[in-house]
Amino acid sequence: MTTYYSEDHEWITVEGDTATLGITKHAADQLGEVVFVEQQDTGEEFEKSGEIGVIESVKAASEIYAPLDGEITAVNEDLADNPSALNEDPEGAAWIYKIKLSDSAQLEDLMDLDGYKALIG
Repeated sequence: MTTYYSEDHEWITVEGDTATLGITKHAADQLGEVVFVEQQDTGEEFEKSGEIGVIESVKAASEIYAPLDGEITAVNEDLADNPSALNEDPEGAAWIYKIKLSDSAQLEDLMDLDGYKALIG
């Protein structure tokens, strides 16, 4: 299993042609207390850089952008009842989507952990 990071502060863990997507701890810390997560439905297809959801916190609303092309195969429905899980475990149990990758070559445009750490300083 390999984890990649986007400049929009999402993480993606890839296993085969399936990826799990969430936001990084850095993003969760910047958002503050999360109060609502708007997610798309299973089966929705999207293109890289397209908006695929919204996270609302007591500070602001922030869009979730697709770091690559794909199709949503699962939605973490627990976030509807417990959006604050994104603050508690953003890089674990509070994943947002499972995605079937359309073009795994797009992973090359993402960062590894060292690259992401350099981005956030």
